[in-house]
Amino acid sequence: MRIKITIISILILLLVVMVTLNAQSRNLYGKFVIARLKYGGGGDWYSNPSSLPNLLRFIAENTLIKVHPEEVRVGIMDKDFFAYPYLYLNGHGNIRFSEEEVLRLRQHLQSGGFLHADDNYGMDQAFRREIKRVFPDNDLVELPFSHPIYHQLYDFPAGLPKIHEHDGKPAQGLGIFYKGRLVVFYTYECDLGDGWEDPEVHNDPPEKREAALKMGTNIVLYYLSQ
Repeated sequence: MRIKITIISILILLLVVMVTLNAQSRNLYGKFVIARLKYGGGGDWYSNPSSLPNLLRFIAENTLIKVHPEEVRVGIMDKDFFAYPYLYLNGHGNIRFSEEEVLRLRQHLQSGGFLHADDNYGMDQAFRREIKRVFPDNDLVELPFSHPIYHQLYDFPAGLPKIHEHDGKPAQGLGIFYKGRLVVFYTYECDLGDGWEDPEVHNDPPEKREAALKMGTNIVLYYLSQ
């Protein structure tokens, strides 16, 4: 039994080391960076200002990944857009990409980039419309609860945690795959970003905030392990 536990511990350590090295090779200045994606259309892409710094702090405290402690904000047409492989999109309202932005975002995601889109209630229709323009031949599909994204450092056997009620529907994790790689992960009816915010913003119970932060960490770890 002791030998079995030792082998499992070694395998976990090797996985952590591989993810850490992958994080350092994929990101700016050897640190993992989350870039908040700016977009047109009128939606509040800047919502939940305390969410990403809190998530990054949680990742730094609970993993070996070196993180840049603040979010970076980037537009699709910015010169340094391709320097940020991990993109985060959030908001309540309309989203609209120009034709040039559609092509550039598609190129970025097909070339190793990753987009986590997190519905903050109200952006669902616009996001589905725009992401279909980016990947017209690839559908958003629901990931099964057995998918590795739910079983990285933290185990979520029932899929995404439900942080806020929204329309009362179950939380869904939807994805777009390109050549077998998950390039878009859409957290719908879940509201992870609200769960990452400072406690006094929404007065969520501690266990909900912890679940949101743990799931956010899993998403990052999964991206780095691909």
